[in-house]
Amino acid sequence: MQQKQKSTGLVWFQNNLRITDNNSLFEACKNHEKVIAVFIFDVRLFDQKIFGFSKIDKFRTKFLLETVADLKKNLAKLNITLLTYFDFSDALIPNICKEYNVDEIYVQKEWTREEVEILENVNRKIPSEIKITETYDQFLYHPNDIKMSFNTIPKVFTQLRKYLEKEISIRNEVEISKKPIENLVENTTKIPTLTQLGFDHFEQPTKSAFPFSGGESSAEKRIEYYFFETQKLGVYKKTRNGLVGTDYSSKLSAWLANGSISAKTIYWKIKEYENKFGPNDSTYWLIFELIWRDYFKYISLKHGNSIFKIGGILNKEYEWNSDKDKIRKWIDGETKEPFVNANMIELKKTGWMSNRGRQNVASYFAKELELDWRIGAAYFESVLIDYDVHSNYGNWMYVGGVGNDPRDRKFNIKLQAERYDGDKEFQKMWD
Repeated sequence: MQQKQKSTGLVWFQNNLRITDNNSLFEACKNHEKVIAVFIFDVRLFDQKIFGFSKIDKFRTKFLLETVADLKKNLAKLNITLLTYFDFSDALIPNICKEYNVDEIYVQKEWTREEVEILENVNRKIPSEIKITETYDQFLYHPNDIKMSFNTIPKVFTQLRKYLEKEISIRNEVEISKKPIENLVENTTKIPTLTQLGFDHFEQPTKSAFPFSGGESSAEKRIEYYFFETQKLGVYKKTRNGLVGTDYSSKLSAWLANGSISAKTIYWKIKEYENKFGPNDSTYWLIFELIWRDYFKYISLKHGNSIFKIGGILNKEYEWNSDKDKIRKWIDGETKEPFVNANMIELKKTGWMSNRGRQNVASYFAKELELDWRIGAAYFESVLIDYDVHSNYGNWMYVGGVGNDPRDRKFNIKLQAERYDGDKEFQKMWD
């Protein structure tokens, strides 16, 4: 009698680089006797340019390499092999499916155009009997729970926030079970180096506000430190507009951006903190920021590729310019505003900028220099360690006056500098 072949699930990791609270991994382990995992450093990320900027520069690349190395170690503890490649995803996945007799592919649900196109290409190339299972796994409030169609997402953040807080519960984290040791497969693949991906080795400046390494393990250490060891979470609302040092904010955005920690994990850790030390305005404010993050994702779901258009989701008609000299001076920190310059130099040298800085430099770019906001957004996409497509383009539309803020604000840079850097400590640090 012929032995029945074991079913195999393939977890295709993209922006969900964790083993804790990972729905794709959970479903694969639940449904299949054999589970393998893959991460592909897609060639397009490193070759493609938008408005002259690479899709991913050295800072986010280094953070990504560290994250994938950590993921590989953590998956090994579950007896799951992580295959790693530097290739075209849609060319490689069908070959992996054939080599390992894959029955089902598990991926985090994405909806922006490039990710959708790649998945569609894969779907065309694999046999029809191989199923692709996509799961929404980057939200605090799950899209299947919000009880409204994406088309009816409110235009104003506060309306959605109040509805979510009142009507919708946060799901519990999913727990992944360990696979038997025989689940491991031979693995000759290697994680590429920074130089193989086209970058020189570098070290962060010691004064960087973001000196952290990538990976789920680092994210967990940061939460332990910021929430429980120092209890800095308890003063987050007072310090969040800071500019200098590692602890003025949680700094969790980078790990959130590539999915090495989930929004739900952060939420339940905040609740753990509140049970231990009591709730206050600061603990709520970090949850508030997570809801803002959700909001930009829901706006992206509602409006699709309009978030990448010059008129944004308002479809406004504007006369923008793309003066290369103005753009270069903005990037290099050579504008007429010292506060803008300091923030831009920090970004160029570290891949990091405070939230306060981002709002000011973006407003200056769009409102003072009257440059095409998408160029600024593309530069941020390339350089920022914590780049998240929905938050990045949502925030840039917002300051460009083509997003969800009907007031079309403009920052008074000099007043902002006086308020948040009155002693010029930050400006002296990055002059």
